[in-house]
Amino acid sequence: MEPAPHILIVDDDREIRDLLSKFLEKQGFRISAARDGREARRLWPLGRYHLVVLDLMMPGESGLDVARWLRGQSDVPIVMLTAMSEETDRIVGLELGADDYVAKPFNPRELLARIRAVLRRASGEGGTTPKEPPAKAIRFSGWELEPARRRLLNPEGVEVPLTGGEYELLMLLVDRANRVLTRDMLMDLLRGRQAGPFDRAIDVAVSRLRRKLEDDGRNPNLIKTVRGGGYVLAATVERTG
Repeated sequence: MEPAPHILIVDDDREIRDLLSKFLEKQGFRISAARDGREARRLWPLGRYHLVVLDLMMPGESGLDVARWLRGQSDVPIVMLTAMSEETDRIVGLELGADDYVAKPFNPRELLARIRAVLRRASGEGGTTPKEPPAKAIRFSGWELEPARRRLLNPEGVEVPLTGGEYELLMLLVDRANRVLTRDMLMDLLRGRQAGPFDRAIDVAVSRLRRKLEDDGRNPNLIKTVRGGGYVLAATVERTG
């Protein structure tokens, strides 16, 4: 029997740390909690964490600094806690590789749903790809995806690291190549919710993925922007299995 997923909570608000710790433990998770970035760094080597819940607004070292440090250590999934007014910081957090966010004040059950969805995506059980026998390799425009290992190889055969969210977005685009996917469709498929009028999470994720694919953001050849529509992967996809 596999051990319960281990979650690291980083938040300077003691009440939030205690509330989330107790709530998530009741849901079957193992929990460690840190009050700031310094304590998070101390706890990091002491456990194998499956996900980090990270508050962006903390005194001293900000959540963005902690997110940047975490991304230098591993591709552990990150769910950010943000205030409604922190759109700019939220966008920066997503650009740093966070997988999802929940705006304060929040319902713990909403956060639980986000955590479970991110963990499913990280383990390859997101259910966002068509149910067909998995291919051993997926090739497009010289690039190659290895679904079994969740790896992306560039045309020279060198692995390009992807976060869980980047991998899932790429798989969505590859599985629906040459088909326009609106922002709402992508948000719903990836995160199970509709995009708000000021929600740039998908745009940020696409921008990050373009950089990984060396796709010029101003004149992209692979992931094209459809004005008023969304995004489309303009490539011929070949599967071997």
